[in-house]
Amino acid sequence: MNHPHGPQPVGVMLREWRQRRRMSQLDLALEADISTRHLSFVETGRSQPSREMLLHLAERLEIPLRERNVLLTAAGFAAVFQERPLSDPAMQAARKAIDLVLAAHEPFPAIAIDRHWNLVAANAVVPLLLEGVDASLLEPPVNVLRLSVHPRGLAPRLANLAQWRAHLLARLHHQVQLTADPVLAALLAEVQDYPMPASTPPPTGAEPDYAGVVVPFQLVTPAGTLSFLGTTTLFGTPVEVTLSELAIESFFPADAATAEALRQLAAAR
Repeated sequence: MNHPHGPQPVGVMLREWRQRRRMSQLDLALEADISTRHLSFVETGRSQPSREMLLHLAERLEIPLRERNVLLTAAGFAAVFQERPLSDPAMQAARKAIDLVLAAHEPFPAIAIDRHWNLVAANAVVPLLLEGVDASLLEPPVNVLRLSVHPRGLAPRLANLAQWRAHLLARLHHQVQLTADPVLAALLAEVQDYPMPASTPPPTGAEPDYAGVVVPFQLVTPAGTLSFLGTTTLFGTPVEVTLSELAIESFFPADAATAEALRQLAAAR
């Protein structure tokens, strides 16, 4: 959460995160097991927090690891959480785990994305579903959210575009609130402005069994309308920035017809 006029005092940054989490000083003081007076002194700069206290408060406020480093630096401490690319030898085990999860999910689609919804990796099924997408949207870094709802992306082929778009925008809005990430805020503003495609596929008929339980991803393909239920997998207890911001999105067939169509698609490949 960098400020346009340079880094802010650490107390001001803590107060902004507390307010973003809609917590009062009393709420946070109770959560952190410190006095309200001490917290007030930290926020106003009358008291300089220790490194341990900063990390303790950041944990209670669920501040992303990247931003915890910013807090530590603002207070004059060294950053604690390292950030390495997935190609780094130290990340080899994590990279293998990602590839294993993606490959094991075939013949169903699965992707790994970073904090800005950029594609990090995908299994072999994903390219088979991107027929007709404008080439400009497939140039790296591929932004998965943009690809999903752009008029020249998958939007014209989504049988439940309005529903899926509303779901993605709500999720992105929640992320912006949690992280205060300006790149995500810009992405949200951009995607909200996309026009709806002139023609969208007609509704598929009767509501499926899972309606009202989850929002499906319904894609019209030459093999028929494929319906998916999505799950998100995160790394447990990460202490490295890149891993803490990585998510694996796995799509499961929502009906027998989708499962069969994907098996045939994989076999034909």
